[in-house]
Amino acid sequence: MAQPPEVRGRRNAEHWTASLYLRNLSPYVTWVLLKTSISANGVTGLMILIGWSTAAALLIPGIWGPLLAVVLGQLQMLVDCCDGEVARWRGTSSPAGVFLDKVGHYSTEALIPLALGIRAAAYPLEFPADFLWTTLAALLALIIVLNKALNDMVHVARANAGLPKLADAAGETAPRGGLILALRRAARFVPFHRLYHSVELTLIIFAAAVVGLFVGEPLVDRVVLIALVPLSLLALVGHFVAILASRRVRA
Repeated sequence: MAQPPEVRGRRNAEHWTASLYLRNLSPYVTWVLLKTSISANGVTGLMILIGWSTAAALLIPGIWGPLLAVVLGQLQMLVDCCDGEVARWRGTSSPAGVFLDKVGHYSTEALIPLALGIRAAAYPLEFPADFLWTTLAALLALIIVLNKALNDMVHVARANAGLPKLADAAGETAPRGGLILALRRAARFVPFHRLYHSVELTLIIFAAAVVGLFVGEPLVDRVVLIALVPLSLLALVGHFVAILASRRVRA
């Protein structure tokens, strides 16, 4: 009941960590939550706070902050599985819950790049010299949010046009053919467009912190930040073109 087939079978709405192991753990956490008075929206609020804590943990210098962020990032995804399960079990699913879920993921995935920018600038911050790193981080956060928003823009556009909601299936999202389809298939082998979820970002920053133990932390953080910005822009443009080339925005 809490994990119906249409939830476990979602192609895009489920992160790979959920499919890999979180959906196997979440029923036990949900069982505990159902014994309390916390609402499904309250669980989502907890997910939001954990997400913000993930970004805040990255402000801890050295390797321990990123390590804590990796753990919190996984915990956020676990709680994200549980809020829907609580809502389905109690029959309290609502637009407010979907809205809060969006707030949680959008804000977390914007705050993590900002925290990376502060790490790249290194303590103590010196302005205007460190504006380069914080500005690059703000640009990365903006691109990530825009990339996430494209999917929601599709749903808004279809709703405004009176079209039905899209099924979460490969046939609905794949480009209709030609060069765009070929590029999309090639991206499966180099999936850089998947680097901007909170889980992947925390893992990347943790790996940078490990390397930073040997070559210097600010240097590695700066290299990672510089690399992520153009790749994120490429992912944004590719996502935009793929949407226009698919059936998602066709009547």
